Amino acid sequence: MDGQASETILVTDLTEDSRKNFTLVIPAYNESPVMTDLIAELRTSFTRHQLTGEIILIDDGSTDDTRQLARTLTDDWPLVRVLHHRKNLGKTEAIITAFQASTRDNMIIFDADLQHSPEEIPRFLRELQKGSDIVTGMKIGDYQKPFVSTMYNWLSKKIFRVPVSDLNSMKAFKTRILSGMHLRHDWHRFFVVLAYHRGYSVSEIPIRLFPRKAGVSKYSSPLRIVPAIIDMMSVWFLLLFSRKPLILFGFTGMLMIILGIFVGVLAFYFRFALDTGFRPLLYLVMLLETVGFLMLGFGLIAEMIAQVREEFHESRRQQL
Repeated sequence: MDGQASETILVTDLTEDSRKNFTLVIPAYNESPVMTDLIAELRTSFTRHQLTGEIILIDDGSTDDTRQLARTLTDDWPLVRVLHHRKNLGKTEAIITAFQASTRDNMIIFDADLQHSPEEIPRFLRELQKGSDIVTGMKIGDYQKPFVSTMYNWLSKKIFRVPVSDLNSMKAFKTRILSGMHLRHDWHRFFVVLAYHRGYSVSEIPIRLFPRKAGVSKYSSPLRIVPAIIDMMSVWFLLLFSRKPLILFGFTGMLMIILGIFVGVLAFYFRFALDTGFRPLLYLVMLLETVGFLMLGFGLIAEMIAQVREEFHESRRQQL
């Protein structure tokens, strides 16, 4: 990618509204070693591209002097607000805090570790200006955690059919998308998936990945793939069955009831036609019929809950 020349051309495509109508969200946890470079590079890029959007830096319960250093370095920069969590809540919660404080129509999620350059910001803004609801970055370069990232993105693409190859990178989107979306802990990974399945458009651009300048990665353990896969299963279940839970519970229940009837007929045949009793078959019939009717009942109750949920969300949409 021919960085500087192409990015300078891109700036000429931005309208005045695009230059100012965005919130740059920077979650930061124990990032004091990189804070000086981060603020310096942000200042340079904002000046070069004449950007006047707001910057919200979320100190997510840091135990070092991240917050104090950020405030000191930005005292003379009115575009920056430094918000604070009393304890480390996670990246998802940091994004939600920034959303609640944002005053602009677009948001860009930018990590504090400077593995992506602030020079990418105008490119994301241009994609939003062209009409995309969400723009994701596809990392180009050496990655310290290739196995975890590759596995996660491969599984996500296979399961959710989202037309992007990298779901956990720098991204930009219309702020309104978060208005009707509930993100649970660590579900920032699935923001694009949830939004895409609600009908929002998604595009992708390649972005260069740089080595971390200072500090340590907060996501270095390969074991984090385990909770990621569990969360993926939760999202898959939510998207597939939350609106029609009877499809899962009802179908499974009916299948077990029918199977129980079949086993019952088989037990009667053995007992009265062949005069051979086999008590385990009777126990199996009782188990299948009991669990089958319970599953069917769960499905009906879940359908009523889903209906109430839909009515609640519809009332909220009308209020917005």
